[in-house]
Amino acid sequence: MREIEFKMERQGLLREGDRVTVTEGLLPSNYYYTIDPSLAMSGNFPFRERLLAREGVVTAIEENERGFYVKVEFDE
Repeated sequence: MREIEFKMERQGLLREGDRVTVTEGLLPSNYYYTIDPSLAMSGNFPFRERLLAREGVVTAIEENERGFYVKVEFDE
């Protein structure tokens, strides 16, 4: 299992237990991931940490002073 944190801009777009799919984006030296359809975005990951799975389950949603953060668990 692998857990990744995504930044979500608005409350209520996802709930714990939701199954989600992610799209991979490519930068010159990193990958990033977006929960479809553009609900939340991950940070950047170096090539050696590329995510292999494309479906996961939301395990937690946390709110702090910087916004909403979604934790998604992937089978890897």
